[in-house]
Amino acid sequence: MSKEQLLIVEDDKHISKLVKYNAEKSGYDCTVVEDGEEALDVLRKQRADLIILDIMLPKMDGFEVCRIIKQNPSLKNIPIIMLTAKGEEVDRIVGLELGADDYVVKPFSPRELMLRVKAILRRGKAEESSKDIITRGVLVIDIPKHRVMVKNKEIELTPLEFKLLVTLIERASRIQSRDQLLSDVWGIHSNVFTRTVDTHIKRLREKLGTMGDIIETVRGLGYRCKEDED
Repeated sequence: MSKEQLLIVEDDKHISKLVKYNAEKSGYDCTVVEDGEEALDVLRKQRADLIILDIMLPKMDGFEVCRIIKQNPSLKNIPIIMLTAKGEEVDRIVGLELGADDYVVKPFSPRELMLRVKAILRRGKAEESSKDIITRGVLVIDIPKHRVMVKNKEIELTPLEFKLLVTLIERASRIQSRDQLLSDVWGIHSNVFTRTVDTHIKRLREKLGTMGDIIETVRGLGYRCKEDED
């Protein structure tokens, strides 16, 4: 069985060497690059199972690299851990809204970083092995393929929008507070940036079109998905 491939995008040689050492010690193969343009070039040529991406990079910052990756149909499902010295919560929110899966602030514990890598890759395998297909009227969600269809037409959702929709549907009829969704979908334990949830719900409803009203607003409490009436 081939090893899982990590792409490390970090211009600080000391940090990239530290991450590479611990990743290889944990059983991963690693490619290390120092800027965003080189990272995108590598992704055009070889497989990556996960990307560890610094934000403060020369030529192109990590936010832009993340945005480009998540807009590319052939790359968008590669999980990204953002690794950065910028610890402000607003920067964390921006990275996660762009589609990053996790956010680690320097200085960090190499062991904790590897545990996060392992958890994300394990989660991906679980999704791939799942055979779940959820159907609600004309709405069909293929979980392992990350596909959503409405009236046999595919709806393009970001990874976060997809996760938000599946989370709500799997918890149908149960009210989900904004804080709970921030924690379970974004991995953020905070009650400050509630508009992040509202914005994503609005976009999700718009994309679902006639099925958008499956997501109900419960005033003062949060959101819930209607139960299957069948």
